[in-house]
Amino acid sequence: MFSSFQRVAHEITIFHYPSSPASQRALNMLRSAVSGPFPAGKASSPPLDFELEVVEAPPTSDQLRTIMSYISGPGQRASAASVFLSAHPSTPYGSEAPQSMSAIHDIGAKNPHALKWPIVVDWAAGKASIGGDVEGILESLRKKRDGELSEEEPKGWFS
Repeated sequence: MFSSFQRVAHEITIFHYPSSPASQRALNMLRSAVSGPFPAGKASSPPLDFELEVVEAPPTSDQLRTIMSYISGPGQRASAASVFLSAHPSTPYGSEAPQSMSAIHDIGAKNPHALKWPIVVDWAAGKASIGGDVEGILESLRKKRDGELSEEEPKGWFS
């Protein structure tokens, strides 16, 4: 009857490029966190509760905009190119670097080496990691699970 009030697990998306060692490490870390004890060295700890979505394609331009808003806080001005594009020799740089999210998406779709992989996003918490550092996202989920962080209630009409 009140199934819409049930707590839903976080959805973590990894935009994954299988040829990237950093992407492989991050994917393995996410899979082990959801299937085994987390942290891994503490056998008595339960796994983390989240839905893992693996996408073997670059984020859309709308997703890139959202991810950029998660990464850049108030008053921070990082260029999208510096956040999402890698230092690979085939990546356009300087005056040729793309400035729009659609251009970054197009470059990533045509040349996956041009993007920093992986891109990991916790959509519910508004957090993202680019380039393989997923420990922060996992640690945040662990703290919520263990009651070290108060879970923010959704803002609505009655709050």
